[in-house]
Amino acid sequence: MPGIVEPALRGSYGREYHWAVVAETTQRMLPPEAAHGAVALAERQTAGCGRLGRTWVDSALMFSVALYPEPPVADWPALTLVAAEAVASAIGPGAAIKHPNDVLVDGRKAAGILAEAGERVVLGIGINVGSSAWPGAGWVDRDRLDLLVDVLARLEQGYDRWAASR
Repeated sequence: MPGIVEPALRGSYGREYHWAVVAETTQRMLPPEAAHGAVALAERQTAGCGRLGRTWVDSALMFSVALYPEPPVADWPALTLVAAEAVASAIGPGAAIKHPNDVLVDGRKAAGILAEAGERVVLGIGINVGSSAWPGAGWVDRDRLDLLVDVLARLEQGYDRWAASR
């Protein structure tokens, strides 16, 4: 997948791209020197988790994005909602945000966002694509590459709006 992502991108997010067949979690794949907008994607996670520590290992599209927002750090939690808005708008009609970090499709959880902050913010995004292994979970019927590219473009636009409004 690495060689097909860059030509499809519509912005700067994802130009630095880290890919693995299996990783513990995409949240740890980004090196400390990763650029703003760098992306890490794994086909499978073995130790991925959500906001409340719930397991998130197989969702068909699991990736993390490195962001370097300016202080104050107190404003950074809003980036979870920026990411949720990007995911929901990329999914399209039928998608709704369940505050603070879930995206529902037809009332069922189809995506989740986990933001971790330190020297930077790493946004972890998991989207059920094509089906879901969890009974009652929602999913998106979309090509993975198209969805990834769409989410990254919308996330970049949303981040830029958020940064400009502070």
